[in-house]
Amino acid sequence: MSLKALDYDSLNENVKNCQYAVRGELYLRASELQKEGKKIIFTNVGNPHALGQKPLTFPRQVVALCQAPFLLDDPNVGMIFPADAIARAKHYLSLTSGGLGAYSDSRGLPGVRKEVAEFIERRDGYPSDPELIFLTDGASKGVMQILNCVIRGQKDGILVPVPQYPLYSATISLLGGTLVPYYLEENENWGLDVNNLRQSVAQARSQGITVRAMVIINPGNPTGQCLSEANLREILRFCCDERLVLLGDEVYQQNIYQDERPFISSKKVLMDMGAPISKEVQLISFHTVSKGYWGECGQRGGYFEMTNIPPRTVEEIYKVASIALSPNVSAQIFMGLMVSPPKPGDISYDQFVRESKGILESLRRRARMMTDGFNSCKNVVCNFTEGAMYSFPQIKLPPKAIQAAKQAGKVPDVFYCLKLLEATGISTVPGSGFGQKEGVFHLRTTILPAEEEMPEIMDSFKKFNDEFMSQYGDSFGYSRM
Repeated sequence: MSLKALDYDSLNENVKNCQYAVRGELYLRASELQKEGKKIIFTNVGNPHALGQKPLTFPRQVVALCQAPFLLDDPNVGMIFPADAIARAKHYLSLTSGGLGAYSDSRGLPGVRKEVAEFIERRDGYPSDPELIFLTDGASKGVMQILNCVIRGQKDGILVPVPQYPLYSATISLLGGTLVPYYLEENENWGLDVNNLRQSVAQARSQGITVRAMVIINPGNPTGQCLSEANLREILRFCCDERLVLLGDEVYQQNIYQDERPFISSKKVLMDMGAPISKEVQLISFHTVSKGYWGECGQRGGYFEMTNIPPRTVEEIYKVASIALSPNVSAQIFMGLMVSPPKPGDISYDQFVRESKGILESLRRRARMMTDGFNSCKNVVCNFTEGAMYSFPQIKLPPKAIQAAKQAGKVPDVFYCLKLLEATGISTVPGSGFGQKEGVFHLRTTILPAEEEMPEIMDSFKKFNDEFMSQYGDSFGYSRM
C-alpha cells in the first residue's frame, strides 16, 4: 500500500530530525506525573508567570482597555483605571486600523515601531530607523524568519554557541542547514574565545560548509553569563573579517544580577567602533516581552532590528513576514508599553517602578540562592548566574551512574534528571539537550520558582543528589572538567 502524505514514514526528514529538548522527554514525563497527581516544579522553561510571577499592573490595564474599548465609553471607567492607562489605551487604539481585531502591517504597527526605535536610540545613543524594525510573535518567530532567509541548503552553516538554546539547533535542522558549534569555556565563566571561533569556521570549511551567520546569546541561555564589551568587539571584528551576519539574541537584557558586567547591546558596541566596521557588519538584534521583569511569554511579542542590511534584502524579509499577514496586535501593544513604560510624574509610575524593581531584586537573590545551593552539593559545581533566568550546573557523574544509564538506554544526564524528577518533582533539562563537551554533564534549571519556595527546592535537590552520589559513587572528590 502506498504511503499517504502525513504517514510517519513519508514525513519531511527535516521535521523528524528536529529535536527540542526544553519540551522533550523530561517535560513529557513530568506532564505524566502531574496527571497522576504528583506536584511538579516546572523549571525546564523560562516561563515566569507559570511559576507565580505576577503580571505588571499598568500594561495589563492598558491592554484590557484596548481589548474591551467599550469600557472607555463607560462614565465610571476612571474609577477603575488610572488616567494614564486610559490615555495610553486611546493612543494605541488610534494607531490601529480597527482595534485589536484587525490585521496590522506585516512589519507591525508603524507607531509602535517608532516607539521601539526611540527606545533603542535612548539605550544606545545612536539613531534607529523604524523601517528597519519588524515586530514579531515573540523573538523566536523573528529568529526563524531570519534563519529562513539565510539558510539556502545543507552546505550553509550557522555558528551557534554550545551550550546553546535549542531554538537554534531545531530551526537550523528544520530548514535543512548545518549547525557549526563554537564551545563556550566553562572554566572561564562561559567566556568566548575568538580562536575557538576561527577553528570552528576552518573545520566547517574543510567539510565544504559555507559559514554564513553567527549567533550570540547575551545574556546567555542556558549559561547565564554576560558578554563583556571587549568580547563583543572581538566578535564584531571576527564577523567583519569573515563576512558573517551577526544574530544578537538579546532577550534577557533586563535580567542582570551583578554590577560588574552590565548589559551592552551589540549595536552600541558596533556603532562605538566607528567606520569602516560600523558600516560593514550586518547585524540583526532580537528582543521580546517574554523575559525581563515582564515575563509575558504567552503574549508572544517581540521585535528584530536590522543594521547594515541592503534595502532589497529588507524587501525580501518583508515578503516572508507578509506570508503570516500580521504579528499579534495585542502583543505589539505590550511591546510598545515595554519600550515606553510610565515616566516620572505619571500616575502609574511609582507602582510600575515598585513592581518591576521588586521582581528584579528577587531574581537577583534567587540567582545567588540557586548558585550557592548547587555549589554546596557533592560533585556539583555551578558558575554564578550573571544574567538571564537559568543556572547550568555541571554534574560529575560517577562511573557506576554512567554505566547504569547505558544499561537503561539513556544519556547519562538524562538518566540523572529523570531520577531527580521522580524523586523530587523538579523538572529540569539535561545539558545534552543544549550541547556540551564530550564526557561532561550538566542540567539546566530556571531561577524562577517563588523566592519563598527556593530553600525547600534546593534542600530537596541536595538530598536527592547526596543519595544519588552515595548510591552510584565511589569515594572520589570533585575534579572540574
